[in-house]
Amino acid sequence: MKPTVKTIADQPSWVIRSDEVELAVTRLGGQMAPVSFYRRSRAPVRPYYISPWQGEGLKIDDPVLVPLRGDFFCLPFGAPSEFRGRRHDCHGESATRQWTCEGVERSGGMTTLTLSMSDRTLGGRVLKMLGLVDGQNVVYCRHVLEGFSGRAPLAHHATLAMPTRQRSVHVATSPKRFCATFPMPGGDPADGEYSCLAPNNRFKSLSRVPTIWREPAFADCATHPARKGFVDIVACVNSRSRTPAWTAATFADAGFVWFSLKDAAVLPTTMLWMENHGRHSAPWNGRNCCLGLEDICAFFSLGMAASVRPNALSRAGVPTAVRFDPRKATVVNYIQGVVKVPRGFGKVRTVRFAPGKATFVSTTRKSVTAPVNHEFLRS
Repeated sequence: MKPTVKTIADQPSWVIRSDEVELAVTRLGGQMAPVSFYRRSRAPVRPYYISPWQGEGLKIDDPVLVPLRGDFFCLPFGAPSEFRGRRHDCHGESATRQWTCEGVERSGGMTTLTLSMSDRTLGGRVLKMLGLVDGQNVVYCRHVLEGFSGRAPLAHHATLAMPTRQRSVHVATSPKRFCATFPMPGGDPADGEYSCLAPNNRFKSLSRVPTIWREPAFADCATHPARKGFVDIVACVNSRSRTPAWTAATFADAGFVWFSLKDAAVLPTTMLWMENHGRHSAPWNGRNCCLGLEDICAFFSLGMAASVRPNALSRAGVPTAVRFDPRKATVVNYIQGVVKVPRGFGKVRTVRFAPGKATFVSTTRKSVTAPVNHEFLRS
């Protein structure tokens, strides 16, 4: 069975549907957006970001920026770097090269799109499987990595579009060991990039992050968009648990929560890329407002060399690269979804898991339950 093929925001894309969700993924880079949850309702939810330069015909040097949108799988994750005689582009070939469609399977109320690519730099093969289940507003992501050897950082790079109203999106995560700001000074104003968080600091709460200023000395990185004119990065190291680790973003005005679920043993860190009109070089041109909620096994976004070598996180016992066995496939399972919430729901305080469902409980003591097969994460 073949998927529908459409050109969406300048990129040829494969499209699949369930009764609740329509999903598009680009041929170039395997980047997933747009995704319409509750697609047949009066108010479909389309949470993912699509870069504004699509269709402008710009010459873009960084290949990951050409289709930039939504969620994509990064191998290796992070900035361009040279390691052991090999040059790795930003976020790797899985986010920048052409994928091949292996087909669509429909079975037992589940629709699965399978894509593949051969990684010329790292020397392995990647299978991407995106699944939709009837009756659920959830995307099940599975990446199967075959024939790779050595170590490399990897990640899911979910990027959400931000609303116009400042501080109207509230982010929460499952329990954390600690959080940290970027290990070195961020944006360089000489290059048209501006950051405001104090580098190389550890902290406990996203609501109180050290800044470079005396006043305000702390920033609230749990509410977005905020600090217009700046771009910053923080990382949260997840505590391990028998239940899934989670990130939840409440869109107060639109009345929904976007969430991701993962196994923290595989993706131990959640990195927030907070882009609020803070980059002025091309193609950004000061116009981008998005929030990356990126689940990673890496040393921030510093790339292959920095993640494989000893670093501040690995010395604290946090894995920053995955070790591959060429005789055995490495599987990365990941879940993303949306649940609509009532007015006044507020920030997510906790998530309770039961077989086949997750209940999101807010700081205002309201709760909503979403059908989701979270058991998939450990399958």
